[in-house]
Amino acid sequence: MLSFLPPTPQEVMQNIKTKFRQRRKELKYTQKELSERSGVSLGSLKRFESSGQISFESLLKLALVLDCLEGVENLCEEKNELPKSLNELLIK
Repeated sequence: MLSFLPPTPQEVMQNIKTKFRQRRKELKYTQKELSERSGVSLGSLKRFESSGQISFESLLKLALVLDCLEGVENLCEEKNELPKSLNELLIK
């Protein structure tokens, strides 16, 4: 990926699944334990950790149990307007 391009949805999904798996292991939860604590089926959790595919509701449940829910509500926060050209960037 070129560094100035935003990540693709697939890249974001892969990054999130990796972070969730790492967080689960930091907390020393097995997949079964996390499934039971979150109410997300074991099959859904396994699929998420292997492919990144999961429902948004299940993702939020996992995030709550893994104590990483904070910030999710900021997904669509208003951002500063992006420059329209390189010249606009250089002028600032």
